[in-house]
Amino acid sequence: MKKLFKISLSLAFIFAIFMISLPSILNLAGLHPKFKSDTFNLEGKKALIIATNHGILNKPGETNGKPTGLFLSELSIPYYDFKKSNMKVDIASIKGGNIPLEPIPFFIEAPEDKIFKKDKNAMNGLQNSISIKNIDFTEYDIIFLSGGWGAAYDLGYSELLGIKISDAYYKSEAIIGGVCHGVLGLINAKDNDGNLLIAGRKMTGVTDKQINELGISFTPQHPEEELRKAGAIFLSDTAFRDIFATLTVVDDENRFVTGQNQNSGHETAYQMMKLLDDIDN
Repeated sequence: MKKLFKISLSLAFIFAIFMISLPSILNLAGLHPKFKSDTFNLEGKKALIIATNHGILNKPGETNGKPTGLFLSELSIPYYDFKKSNMKVDIASIKGGNIPLEPIPFFIEAPEDKIFKKDKNAMNGLQNSISIKNIDFTEYDIIFLSGGWGAAYDLGYSELLGIKISDAYYKSEAIIGGVCHGVLGLINAKDNDGNLLIAGRKMTGVTDKQINELGISFTPQHPEEELRKAGAIFLSDTAFRDIFATLTVVDDENRFVTGQNQNSGHETAYQMMKLLDDIDN
């Protein structure tokens, strides 16, 4: 009996060490990679981060499903990167109000997620987000679209979001972009001739491969598929599992910056700020 107890205790200890080490192991594999970059002073500039209001991972024809929403690191990382550069940051969503969060285990969380959840001002912005209908996009210098499975249900279906993205493109010098499923918010934007604004532009988003590997292919829109349908030149990186891949793409005009997935937040935010800084210099 004592021998069995010792074995159980040893196994429990090994498991505990493994769980404690798991975030570092996943980071080494490519999840939430560290990103070293220059710093910017963008005081007086404004960033708008837009996320989903959809909180149910429902299949076609169903109204029930597992909880879903925003993948928090796809908002928390750019949020703090913009803040560190002295930008004013507003959080918005399609309808306004609460932005639901994708429930994830602790070992998937980014360091910024943990800081964000303890930040009362940040959480208030998430739970009381501004409706895009009440926002003039042309007042912002950066417009960033966050992802998560919830975004597959509303960002790409919002005609208003498309109109506002077009306004920002034509009536301001705003740098526009996003990561993962967030790029779906770009597919309805049109040029002055009524053509899709992103046609012919180099872009990325979460790959069909990553979606299939995660076993959630029943969502109504998939970024790779929708970007290709809109005429974008889709680029991506890959890994043994695409959840560990990352790529950030700047279009030839230097107006759109897109990141492949949850690993691309830092570099996408950085490239957007760099373009903004270059405008002033």
